[in-house]
Formats: sequence, C-alpha cells, structure tokens
Amino acid sequence: MLTGTTTSDDEPPTEADAADTGAPTAPFASSPRGARFARRLAVRWMEDWGYPPESDASCAVALVVGELTANAVRHGHVPGHGCRIRLGLDEGAGLVRIEVCDAAAAKRPPAAPPPTCPEGESGRGLLLVDVLAARWGWTPRRPVGKTVWAEVPTEPAT
Repeated sequence: MLTGTTTSDDEPPTEADAADTGAPTAPFASSPRGARFARRLAVRWMEDWGYPPESDASCAVALVVGELTANAVRHGHVPGHGCRIRLGLDEGAGLVRIEVCDAAAAKRPPAAPPPTCPEGESGRGLLLVDVLAARWGWTPRRPVGKTVWAEVPTEPAT
C-alpha cells in the first residue's frame, strides 16, 4: 500500500468544502493533550459511523490521526494558534479522509517518508501514515498554514 504523497494538483477537496459535506470538524490545542483529544474524537466519530473502536478501520484512523496531530503539535506549532481536525467518510470509495490543519505554512512535510535509523527514538510517523493510508499529502491553507491529509481504507461498517 506504499503509494507516496500527492500535492494540491491531484488532491481532492479540503476543509473549505467541510460546510458542503457536513464532515465533522473540531479545533484542538497545539499541545500533546490537544493531540490526544483529537485522536479520541476521531475514534468517537468513527463509532458514530458504525466502526467500533476495536475495528481495523477505527484503529488505523486513530493511528494516522495520532501521527498527524503529533506532527502538527511538534512541527506546526505557532504561538497563539491552535490546530483543527476534520474527518470525512466516503462509503462509496471505502475511505475515511483525515485532515489536520496547523498555522505553520513554512514547515512542510517531506514528499516521502524520511528514511529512519532502526535505533532512532522518532521519525517513523510518516512511514506509518504511508503504510496505513491509500494516499496522503498536504496543501496550503488560507489565510495561513497548511493542511496535511490522509485517506485511510475502511472495511464495511457493522
């Protein structure tokens, strides 16, 4: 499932379309506690859509949300600005789209997961996202910041 990333040229609609789709969206503090809140909220949204917390789809979404929100907190923190999460379910395509927005436009994710050292304590987050997501990438966010997104496949809801 290693597919690499895409950029804004081939990327589907982003948070600007949230009002049109009714996708759940919420702000979260740019802190480790805020990232945990966003992950728990994503699991709750998945449960509302019929994917129990122990399902493969919910677990995959929780892991991807955890990585993207942790990266937003660690690399996208701008004092005085929070972050935002949005999830969208496309049952026809069998995908959950995750969007995490932060205010740091200049700090962009790499085009591909960076190589990691087996002994390293960090640096595996985007590799995990790359494995779990059908595709992922980022787009600029207006008026400030960026949106990092990933599309995670789902199995049928129970």
